[in-house]
Amino acid sequence: MFDILVAGGGISGLSTALALRATFGDALRIGVIDPVFGARDANVRTSALAAGSVNLLDAIGVWSDIADRAGPMRSLKITDSRRNDSIRPLFLQFDEPLDDGAPFSYMVRNADVIDALEKKALTQRIDILKSAVSRLIPSSRFVEIRLADGSVLKTRLLIGADGVNSRVRRSAGIETVSHDYKRSAIVATVAHEEDHHGAAVQHFLPPGPFAMLPLAGRRSSIVWTEYQEDVASYLSLPPDEFLEQVERRFGYSLGAFRLEDGPAAFPLRVHLARSFVAPRIALVADAAHLVHPLAGQGLNLGFRDIAALVEALAEQIRLGLDPGDANALEVYQRARFFDTATMVAATHGLHTLFANDIAPLRLIRDLGMGFVDRMPRLKRRLIQDAAGLQGRVPALLLGRLP
Repeated sequence: MFDILVAGGGISGLSTALALRATFGDALRIGVIDPVFGARDANVRTSALAAGSVNLLDAIGVWSDIADRAGPMRSLKITDSRRNDSIRPLFLQFDEPLDDGAPFSYMVRNADVIDALEKKALTQRIDILKSAVSRLIPSSRFVEIRLADGSVLKTRLLIGADGVNSRVRRSAGIETVSHDYKRSAIVATVAHEEDHHGAAVQHFLPPGPFAMLPLAGRRSSIVWTEYQEDVASYLSLPPDEFLEQVERRFGYSLGAFRLEDGPAAFPLRVHLARSFVAPRIALVADAAHLVHPLAGQGLNLGFRDIAALVEALAEQIRLGLDPGDANALEVYQRARFFDTATMVAATHGLHTLFANDIAPLRLIRDLGMGFVDRMPRLKRRLIQDAAGLQGRVPALLLGRLP
C-alpha cells in the first residue's frame, strides 16, 4: 500500500517523486513505476529549461549536478525566410536577462537530466518498481494497480507521468484532442569552431522552424522541422552531406560543423487531455498534454504541472487528509488546465502562421515580429511568461518548498 505512486520514471515522473519527498519528508510512502529505470537508452534530444524549471530542480536538490553540463541561453534571434535565401533578415531578438540577471533559459541534454534524477531518487527512500502498468482498478479508497510482472499494488493517489501514450490516461478513460502536423523534428548535436555566446537562433522556413540552440561549450543542438515524407532521405545522408544541409539553412557564422550525435527524428503532433484528473488519478506533463516545440515550452509545462500538483496536495497532506481526495485534485485541475490549453492553442496558432509560404501571411507575421521587437516592455513580459514567473507562481517554481 502506497500513499502516492508515480507511473513513469522519465524526467517528469522522477521530478514529481523527488518534489513530493522533498516537500513531505518521510510522511508518505512514495513509489515510481518504470520498466527501464537505470537502463534507459540514451538519445540525442535536448530541452530548454526555463528559469522556473531550474528553480524546481534546485529545490529538489538536482540542479547542482546538471548545471555544469547546461548551456545558458542569453539571447534568441528569430528570422523568417525561404530555404535558399542568401540573406535571413532578423525580425525579432530577445537578449535581456531576467530581473535577477540570470539567463532566461538553459539548454540541457535530456540524458543528463535523467541521469541526475535517477541518482538522486536512489538516495531518497523512493520505492523503484521496475515493471509497467498493466491494469487499473479504482475504488473509493484507493487505486489497485496490476503490473506486467504480476505484482499488485494499491495507492491512495496515482500520478500518470508515463508520456504521450500514457497507459494511466487510457486506463482511466480520459480522452484527448489531438492533431498530427504531418511533419517531424530532426534533432542532432553539432560541434563548431566559433563560440555561440549563448545565442539561440530560430529560422522560420516553410516546413517549420530550424533552430540552433546553445549547449555547453562550442556545441549546439539542432531542431529542424521537415515534412514527414522528406525526413528519411535526410536521416540517411552521410555526415558531411547532412552538415551541408545544415549550413544551407543556418549559414557559416559558427564556422565549420562536426556532427557529434544523431541525427534522429520524432513526429510532431499536439494533444490535450480533456481532463487532467480522474478519481484518485492525476496526469502531468506529456501524459496530459503535448505541444509544438517551436516555443520550447513542452518540458517546462510539465514542471509547472508538478509544482501546481505538489502545492495542491501540500495543505491536504499536512492536515492529515487523503492525498487522493477529489477536492485537492480539482484545485490542481483549475490551476493547470486553462493555462495549458492556452499554450496548446498559442503554439498551434504560431505553427499555422509560420509554417507556410503564403505572401500575405508572411507580410503579416514579419510586421508583427517587427512591432514586438520595438516594444521592450512587451518583450520583457513575454520573457517572464516563458520563464514561468508571471502571475500566481507555485513555490517550487520560485525555488522554495510549499
